[in-house]
Amino acid sequence: MTSPPASDLILSMEQLALSFGGVRALAGVDLQVRRGTISGIIGPNGAGKTSLLNCIAGFYRPQSGRIVFDGRDITRVPAARRPALGLARTFQNIALFAGMTVLDNIKLGAHCHLKTGVLSALAFTAEARGEEEALREEVERDIIDFLEIEHLRNRSVASLSYGLQKRVELARALAMRPRLLLLDEPIAGMNEEETEDMARFILDIQEERGITVVLIEHDMGVVMDLCDRVTVLSFGEQIAAGTPAEIQADPEVVRAYLGTSGAGVRRG
Repeated sequence: MTSPPASDLILSMEQLALSFGGVRALAGVDLQVRRGTISGIIGPNGAGKTSLLNCIAGFYRPQSGRIVFDGRDITRVPAARRPALGLARTFQNIALFAGMTVLDNIKLGAHCHLKTGVLSALAFTAEARGEEEALREEVERDIIDFLEIEHLRNRSVASLSYGLQKRVELARALAMRPRLLLLDEPIAGMNEEETEDMARFILDIQEERGITVVLIEHDMGVVMDLCDRVTVLSFGEQIAAGTPAEIQADPEVVRAYLGTSGAGVRRG
């Protein structure tokens, strides 16, 4: 298949390789993500999915290959600098501050964009105070209301159900104002109602906010329903990439992961 023009791509990875000691996590993975789409990464446990996301986010540095984000090579850019470039992610295991409120957890996500210096922030000068108040207003107006958690803003994260904690983590990632959002198993462990809510929010993030989404998920019904394209990994190698319909019909994918009858539903 012909590759899309570079201007259409927000993310591309070329021949990405990553090993830990003698264990190969990724072996020459190529991945292209078009702007404004939802892309899924699937594969069995240990296939290298989270390792791939960690390379994009900067937590792992590949031994070879390169990562280009919005036309810029970010392969060697430190993880701490990537949120300011427009990259945000959630984690497979919830990574919130349990003793803090919902609002304070979400506000932390936006601190990568604050202009106030460290000394001003520590002294809580008028400039720092004004920026903090503007940040709170933005978070409450633009994110908390969007994710329907306004009634929880002053609750401790530790008091929330698992599904609501996952929603707060998503809110914190949105507070980073991403152009590319990386979601590591956003629906894992949720009941049916929570799954439907999260799937709806992910679609709204793409359709209403124009944010490109790359997600890892084991729920094949959700993946096939939400994603424009799906990439399949197995033992660190990319074995297929295509539309949900193409992936479901690929014999190698069916053998490696989906099972003999396939899975999922078409996006409606």
